This record gives sequence, C-alpha cells and structure tokens, in this order.
Amino acid sequence: MSAAAEKISVVRAKILRRDPDQKEFLQAVDEVFESLTPVFEKDIRYLEAFERLVEPERQIIFRVPWVDDKGVQQVNRGFRVQMSSALGPYKGGLRFHPTVNLSVVKFLAFEQTFKNSLTTLMMGSGKGGSDFNPRDRSDNEIMSFCQSFMTELFRHIGSDTDVPAGDINVGGREIGYLFGQYKRLANNFTGVLTGKDLRWGGSLIRPEATGYGCVYFAKNYLAYKGESLEGKRCVVSGSGNVAQYTAEKLLQLGAVPITFSDSNGYILEPNGFTQEQIEHVMELKNVKRVRISEYCAFSETAQYFEGKKPWEVSADLAFPSATQNEIDEADAKILIANGVRGVFEGANMPSTNEAIEIYKSASVMFGPAKAANAGGVAVSGLEMAQNSQRLQWTREDVDSQLERIMKDIFDNSLAAATTYNLKGDIQAGANIAGFLKVAEAMIHQGCV
Repeated sequence: MSAAAEKISVVRAKILRRDPDQKEFLQAVDEVFESLTPVFEKDIRYLEAFERLVEPERQIIFRVPWVDDKGVQQVNRGFRVQMSSALGPYKGGLRFHPTVNLSVVKFLAFEQTFKNSLTTLMMGSGKGGSDFNPRDRSDNEIMSFCQSFMTELFRHIGSDTDVPAGDINVGGREIGYLFGQYKRLANNFTGVLTGKDLRWGGSLIRPEATGYGCVYFAKNYLAYKGESLEGKRCVVSGSGNVAQYTAEKLLQLGAVPITFSDSNGYILEPNGFTQEQIEHVMELKNVKRVRISEYCAFSETAQYFEGKKPWEVSADLAFPSATQNEIDEADAKILIANGVRGVFEGANMPSTNEAIEIYKSASVMFGPAKAANAGGVAVSGLEMAQNSQRLQWTREDVDSQLERIMKDIFDNSLAAATTYNLKGDIQAGANIAGFLKVAEAMIHQGCV
C-alpha cells in the first residue's frame, strides 16, 4: 500500500469511528469519500481539507418549548448545523419532521456543501430543523412553535452569517412565522430567510425552483445522451413542493408525469397528469393538507395503491422527490425491471448507496441530489441577491438564470468526471467539482 493510500485509509477509518451512531451522515460521507479517492491520490492536501470539512464548524442543539391549543406545554428539540463558511454565509433549509435528529441534519448540511458549491454562487452550507410534527396541528400551534424555535435560532443567523430556507414541512406559512419573529427580536428587516412571500422580499420561481431545476438537469443529461424528454413516462414520488413542480415542468417540456405519492401510498394517472390535475394535487396538499388518496374523488381515471411505492409502475424516468433513502436496493431492481433508464433525485439522498450501485451496473442515467436538486438553493441565492439590491427580478429573468445554472452544474460535473477518467460518471463528477471549489477556498484561508 502506498503512503497516500495508507493515509486515505486512516482518515476514512477515523471519520467512521468518530460518529458511529450517525448512519445517515456516515452514508453521505462514505458515498462522497469513495468518489473523491482519485482526487486525494493526486494531491494529499485535498484529503486534509476533507478531514476538516466533515467536522461542522458549529453544531447548535436547543430546546423548543411551546403551548398547544389545549394549554398543554410541549417541548421539541431544535437543530442548526453550520457546516462550512468557506464560500460564503451558511445556507440551507429547515426541516420539521419527527425523523429529524443530529445525524439527519448533519447529512443534509454535508450534502448542502457540495450542492451550494456547484451552483457557482457564493454560499456556504448549513441545515437545521426540529423533530416537531406539524401534522394535524392548527395554524396557531404552528405559529407558536415557529416563534419559539426562532427565539433561540435568531442569535445564530443573519444575512451575512447564516440564511436558512424551507425544507420538508417548512413552506411559505412557516417561513412567514419564522421571519416575523426574527424581525421582532432583531429589530431589522433583512434577507435572513429565503422562500419568503413575494409581497415582502421573496423571489419569483422560488417555490418551483427545486422541481424545475431537477427537470432542467434531466433535460441536459438526456441531451448529452442524444435524447429528449418528449413523450417520456415519468414516475414521481412525493406530493409536496418538489414533486408538484417537477411534474409541472415535465409536462411543460413534453414528458408524461404519471404518479404522486405520500407516506400512505401512491396515485397513478395512466395517461399522465394534466395541468388542471396537477393544480388539484397542489390544492389538496398545500391548502387542504390532506392525504393524496383524496385525489381519487376528483379523477375518474386515477388509481390509488395503498401502502405501495410508485417504483412498481412501468416508466422511462424516475424522479424521487419525497425523502432520504426512499429507494433501496430492492426498489432499484424493480425500477430497472420496469424499464426506467434514468433516475433524477429531487429529494435529498433518496437513493441508498446500494441502490446507486444497481443504477450504475445497469448503466442507468443518474442525477444525484447534490446536482439535480440544486435548483432550490440556487434560486435562494438569487433571492439573497435581490434582497441585497432591494429589487425583485422578473419571472423570466429568474427562470432563465435557473436553467443556465442547472446546465452549468451538469457541464461542470461531466467535465470533472472526464478530467479524472471516470467515463461520464456524473455522480462522481458532481462530488469532485463541488468539493474542489470548497477545498481550494479552505486551503487558501488556512487551518481554520
């Protein structure tokens, strides 16, 4: 074993040994580490930068006490992991879900580092949230929780320090309550959160950005392979913001979105969703906040499959847009058996490492989350720029910049894979391109 290989092995073991109980975080680190090995072998300084990078600059855990509508005191746990400020202020979303813990937040912050770097915008990385479950809570309870959460978080964030955004279960309503409490406590009106309402500092295209961006990434990948989205049947998981706008953009570009899902099951429109039907899904999920099964009362052609995942449906492309690890090895085999030739991740790390190996062995086009779903944070960066200028750009301006950024991400990922002789491995290329920009900044800024 060479000296470089031995040092790589030692560092990898040290990282795994430090946080043995954080399975989601270690899964994300291991996936990236594997693809960066050629980079470390070429220049050992990058291994030293990576060893620093996997240790967050700051991890904040705090109590969130609040009172429900029955007057009963509740307590949740809040998190903010500020991963890297090498490229700019910490940037990344907040997630409210019972599964949120330190491992999940660290994995999300780690992935955010590469994603933000790939956008070419000057943003560091962070992620946060709480194990609070908003399901079946009233607006008043949501507001009470958000205000308590921000009462602690506000001291750790700022427009030039850390700019959170939304994530699962943190949409326009929650961002509004969080922003209001920040403004009240900090006594200033600044772009400290992104995903704001258009009437008070938000950006056009921000709600659509992650879904639209994922489809733009797929469009570029297909073009590289000499194909197009036209007529492609697409299975989409989830029914939240990302899934909704993924389906909408697929439809606009001539593809045929055929499924939505939630944790209870999935719906299938055999002939594809129309724009009107997609808008009804939006109403069910964004306004009425009910289960996806209720869509069947609206459509005579829809079919609902209780307790099932949409990967069993025959299709050309898959867009997992729900949550982490929703596709395991068995699901990946089912996808490929049903004709899927491309998987583009709208959610954060929706495929397990074992599933990714199945994609690669079947030569399936794979758009990893840190590249394919970077559209959301890209437009968050554009929202920050608009806030700094006290301006609001047009829908066309933002959308055209989003499309350009997603093309640049694909092109840069492909170029990095080519440079390291990885034969068009876009996953490895995205890891390498995202890492090198951060690593160079870390090296220039010294051991801090």
